[in-house]
Amino acid sequence: MSNTSNTSKAGINTRLAHSGHDPRSFHGFVNPPVVHASTVLFPDSATMVSRNQKYTYGTYGTPTTDALNAAMNELEGSEGTIAVPSGLAAITVPFLGVLSAGDHVLVVDSVYGPTRNFCTGMLAGFGIETTYYDPSIGAGIESLMRPNTKLVHTEAPGSNTFEMQDIPAIAEVAHAHGALVSMDNTWATPLYFKPLDHGVDISIHAATKYPAGHSDILIGTVSANKQAWPAVWKAFTMLGVCASPDDSYMTLRGLRTMGVRLARHQESALAIARALEDMQGVARVLHPALESFPGHDLWKRDFCGSSGIFSIVLDVADASRHEAKAHAFLDALEIFGLGYSWGGYESLAVHANLSDRTVALPPREGPVIRLQIGLEDVEDLMPDIERGLAAAKSA
Repeated sequence: MSNTSNTSKAGINTRLAHSGHDPRSFHGFVNPPVVHASTVLFPDSATMVSRNQKYTYGTYGTPTTDALNAAMNELEGSEGTIAVPSGLAAITVPFLGVLSAGDHVLVVDSVYGPTRNFCTGMLAGFGIETTYYDPSIGAGIESLMRPNTKLVHTEAPGSNTFEMQDIPAIAEVAHAHGALVSMDNTWATPLYFKPLDHGVDISIHAATKYPAGHSDILIGTVSANKQAWPAVWKAFTMLGVCASPDDSYMTLRGLRTMGVRLARHQESALAIARALEDMQGVARVLHPALESFPGHDLWKRDFCGSSGIFSIVLDVADASRHEAKAHAFLDALEIFGLGYSWGGYESLAVHANLSDRTVALPPREGPVIRLQIGLEDVEDLMPDIERGLAAAKSA
């Protein structure tokens, strides 16, 4: 249970500190209990048959997962939330809940790579057709809608290249055609963008990233409005993909500090991004909060903050040298780790693979390096990036 009556109008950090659990519901302890459960006992056979009690089996939830879900509901303004074992599961569960054989789904071309793999692999095998659209399409998505289009999946900013989308315009068109709208909002979190307030029906997060925040948890959340919630809940209960109580507890604990961590990520990332705009060896900086970015006006209109991940395009004229230059940059780094995922306390770098794009084509100036700016000091991170740029130049 959440003590939302005391915090619903409070500032975001106050809400993060107090949402998702009422200490008076469990002997006054500040944090909710970690309940490990599969079997739940019933008082009598009639209750067992009717299942007329709050908890019936571990896959449907425990007080621990309920505490996390309640916190996310408060942040999202949603009808309901489920917690699942990964960010990818947070995408696949609502897709499977909403779509059936013969349906059509529209997916932004700058989507998270594993989402595309799921669509072109498993969904195609189920007889569900996917069309990828340009992230800048806005209300023009009208031309792609079909009578059997049941879902429009958005992601803003886009993975690796950070294209913005006009989410309200897309949602208006989708709803006019009877389709639902989902959004991968991992980059912004509900602190910097609340999808359900902008027409989205299903808000998806790889809570592995900023909510958990320490590079040691795999978890995802799906929050839905009243219209979409029954389909999400039904798919969740049928698939049995519930997050563990330990991971739910650690994610809830991560939420308590997410506001102050995000503020630090945002401040450092913007400082570095602005410095790199004028750096030799950098063709472009892909960060929506920069005035030079093509989607900046949309970001400024709809978002109230930016996170710690963005990309740079190395200035490499010879396309045959893109991979070698990218590897030289990465291998020269000393503080930045080379690893996937992001949202943790440490800085990371990766050479973005954009070979799957069909509409939102990769930058031509050079390879794309995605940077996750952690909680280290900017004064230490900048020389590390400069080492990488020098190594790429001389490679």
